Amino acid sequence: MSAVPPVAAVVELLGRDGRATLVQRVMRWPARIGRSPACDIVLDDAHLAAEHAELQWRPEGGARLQLLDSRNGGSVAGKRLKAGDLADLPGGGAFHLAGASLRLRTSDDALAPEQMMVVQQARHWALLPGLLLAMLFFQWVDRWSAVDPDARWVDYAAPLLGPLAFVLAWAGLWSLASQIFQHRFPFTVHLRRALLVIVALQVLEWVLPAIAYALSWPRLMVLDALAMPVGSAALVAWHARLVWPGARRTLNIGITALLLLALGLQVGSRQEQQYVFGPPYLASLPPPALRLVSPKPPETLIDSLKPLKDDLARQARKDNEGEGDDGGDE
Repeated sequence: MSAVPPVAAVVELLGRDGRATLVQRVMRWPARIGRSPACDIVLDDAHLAAEHAELQWRPEGGARLQLLDSRNGGSVAGKRLKAGDLADLPGGGAFHLAGASLRLRTSDDALAPEQMMVVQQARHWALLPGLLLAMLFFQWVDRWSAVDPDARWVDYAAPLLGPLAFVLAWAGLWSLASQIFQHRFPFTVHLRRALLVIVALQVLEWVLPAIAYALSWPRLMVLDALAMPVGSAALVAWHARLVWPGARRTLNIGITALLLLALGLQVGSRQEQQYVFGPPYLASLPPPALRLVSPKPPETLIDSLKPLKDDLARQARKDNEGEGDDGGDE
C-alpha cells in the first residue's frame, strides 16, 4: 500500500448474502460515515449516529477506521470498537458499524476475475404446458382405473387439482428461496424442473411393471421402489443448485447422506421380507399380448414348491407338539 491515497475508492454496503446493495464513492480523505447529509458516506440506518466513524489513510499506507461518538460502536476483524478507538482495516477492507456490514475497495486492490454470465437456454414454448398436461393425464388415468365407470366428474377433482396445487406451491417456495439468495424469481425454471422429474417418475411407474411382466424380470421392480426416493433427492439437489450454486458440493453430500439413511431405514424395516425393495408381486398384470417370453408350465411352479413341503410338515409337528405340552401341564 502506498502512503499516497488511492486514485479511487468506494465504500460498499453489504447485504446478508455478501453482495453490495449500495456503493458510494470516497471523494476525499478522511471520509466520514453517518446519517448526516454533511458526511462523505451517507447511510440511512437508524442505528448509526449522525457522524458515526471516519475512514483515514495512514501515512505509511493503508486505511484505518476511527469510531466517533456513537452508542452502537462498530467492529473490525471481530474486534469490538468504541468511540475514539482506531483499527487498521484488514485485507478486503471489511468492517462493521452498528448492524451495517461495510467494505472499502480501492483502485489499489486486485479485482476478482470477470465471471461468465449464466444465460438460461431458451425453452420451447410448448414444453411447460406439455409437461403439465402429461402430469394431469397420468393422474387422470390412475383415478379412472380406481373408480367406478359411472363416477361423477367431481370424483376426479381432488386427484387432479391436489397434485397440481402442490407442484405450483413447490415451485413457488423454491422461487422465493431464489429471490432471497439470488435476487431473482425463476418460477418457470423451478416448475419445469419439478414437472420433468414428476413426469419421468410417472412414466417409470407405468413402464417398469410392463417390462418386468413382458420379460419375466421380477427383480426389475426394485428400480420402481428406488425411483421415488432417488428421484426426490435428485429434484431437491437440482433445485438447490439454482438457489445456492456456490454450495453445490456441500448440498450434494448432505442430500446423498440423507438418501442413504432413508434407504437404510427402509431396508431395516423390511429385512424379513423376500423383497427388500419393490412389491413381492404385481397387483395387476398388463395385457397378455405384452408377454414376450414363453410362459412356464404349471409343473414348474409345483416342482419349485416341493422343497417347502418338508419345512411346512416339520413346522406343523412342532406346533402340534407345543399344543400337546400345554395341555399336559394343565
